[in-house]
Amino acid sequence: MKLEQVIKALKEYDGEPVKIMEVCGTHTKSIFQSGIRTIISPKIQLISGPGCPVCVTSPAYIDHLTDLSLKEKYCVLTFGDMMKVKGTKLSLTEAKAMGAQVKVLYSPLAAIAEAERNLDTQYVFAAVGFETTTPIYALLLDEIRKRKIKNLKLATSIKTILPALSFICENETSIDAFLSPGHVSVITGSKIYKGLASTYHKPFVVAGFEGEHILAAIYEIMSQLKGKRYEVRNLYSNAVTEEGNQKAERLINQYFEEANGIWRGIGMIEQSALKLKEEYKEYDAGSREEEIIEELPKGCRCADVILGRIQPVECPLFQKVCTPLHAVGPCMVSAEGACGIWYQNS
Repeated sequence: MKLEQVIKALKEYDGEPVKIMEVCGTHTKSIFQSGIRTIISPKIQLISGPGCPVCVTSPAYIDHLTDLSLKEKYCVLTFGDMMKVKGTKLSLTEAKAMGAQVKVLYSPLAAIAEAERNLDTQYVFAAVGFETTTPIYALLLDEIRKRKIKNLKLATSIKTILPALSFICENETSIDAFLSPGHVSVITGSKIYKGLASTYHKPFVVAGFEGEHILAAIYEIMSQLKGKRYEVRNLYSNAVTEEGNQKAERLINQYFEEANGIWRGIGMIEQSALKLKEEYKEYDAGSREEEIIEELPKGCRCADVILGRIQPVECPLFQKVCTPLHAVGPCMVSAEGACGIWYQNS
């Protein structure tokens, strides 16, 4: 079907209201940049999901990083979007202002050079992410072991997307379908969504990131719902296969194992995290410490945003006291967070 016909069909839809969750922050960005909401029926609601790993990182993990950064001869290495995320006490930015050693890197492998240049400093890399970035952390561990580096460890806060989607399917019955995350699906493959589609009777469609790709995915979802079909469809076949990147998965499985994980604003989701295996504990900078579930700041509704209950603009703090420069909740901090994206595009 031609793009013009897809747009016409989606614009003229006048059936029951449909709620579609786009799990990936990059999809949320593309939806805004392409103006998709303005060209489809208002009865097709697109909502954000838990696709930003920084946003769901627990305050206890941030506290652990800030505590380490303030220790003598310790330095925390991190990506830039982690700097402003608040723990229960401080953010890494605030800790750095107090004299902590914190350095922003653009690649995990750059940590190797830092550690080899300064052998008297204990470096801790903040390994945060989903399945997409986990193979890079495994490669980093490969290099640490190969070079026999003793002053570089990982503190992990790695989440896996399938248990979170299962949690949402089980607890948020108003969501009708999912625009599955493209980047994660490159690693996991599209097959991982089959059980959820079958159990919960919801379409799962993997899409690329151009506007026409997303429109095609929405059309596929609407066609499935009309025909009462609940299938997994991969419309991003140039990057995603059914089986996924098996080499990357083997690398992940070499170093990491499943564990319960704390999702900020949601709580504990069973078997939703990846921790370093016990045999590699010498490279673990405290990832196995028990995490504590803390409440979000008063008035913050990031949890409702992550679970698809509300749009960011429905939070009473949005654009008023909560902005990217003065973020109250974690969804405003990261460039991939739903509130941050909505702020930039509202």
